[in-house]
Amino acid sequence: MAAAVDLAFSWEGSSDAPVVVLSHAIGTSMALWDPQVAPLSQRLRVLRYDHRGHGRSPVPAGPYTIEDLGRDFLRLLDRLNLASVSFCGLSLGGMVGMWLGANAPERIDRLVLCCTAARMLRPEDYATRAARVRKDGPEPIAGMVIGRWFSQGFAASHPQEVASIRSLFLSTNPEGYAATCEALAAMDLRDEIGRITAQTLVIAGGEDQATPVQQAEQIAAAIPGARLSVIPGAGHLANIEAPEAIVKAINGDG
Repeated sequence: MAAAVDLAFSWEGSSDAPVVVLSHAIGTSMALWDPQVAPLSQRLRVLRYDHRGHGRSPVPAGPYTIEDLGRDFLRLLDRLNLASVSFCGLSLGGMVGMWLGANAPERIDRLVLCCTAARMLRPEDYATRAARVRKDGPEPIAGMVIGRWFSQGFAASHPQEVASIRSLFLSTNPEGYAATCEALAAMDLRDEIGRITAQTLVIAGGEDQATPVQQAEQIAAAIPGARLSVIPGAGHLANIEAPEAIVKAINGDG
């Protein structure tokens, strides 16, 4: 287990409102959640952060594990004197959320797991991707990765949003991205998530290629009392394609 690092973070909303944490996908940063910040901060205090290897957080040498990312977050909660929070994670963020719910249940009041998986469909692909990015950087794989993040219809009709996410992806530190790919390759939370006791909502994008609906169904079936919501037509980055639906879900209105 690697030593925990001090993560970069950002607050929005009233200091006396309930706290909700937004945790981002691999190859992005806390900026992924920009569409949700303004509406959520009307009712909640929004805490965003960058995973190790991403955004403004430190980039220790890899490989990383999901446990490493989870313990980084627990260190952040301790730094901010937060006993427990509601947690919404998308993709990698959802994987960290599942680890937290299973291994630090007293710190998580409510979970929203969006477009995520307890085990990747082809984990070996991520080990291969890590080696390639360490050698050549993220540019050669950008088209393949971004192509799997959006539904075809959205990509065709929203080129500016897609270009913005591509820029975010290309700005990710290569070692941070590669080391996190190694975390995804090694991850298997399937035997742990049955221990989650927090109220849990699992969200899937109906057109998600990276973590298909079947994986969301498996997560919801394994977590006691979990609910499943599928957003028709949405791809992997459902918070970009269906921002209002994700806000409603986080607020408990969906």
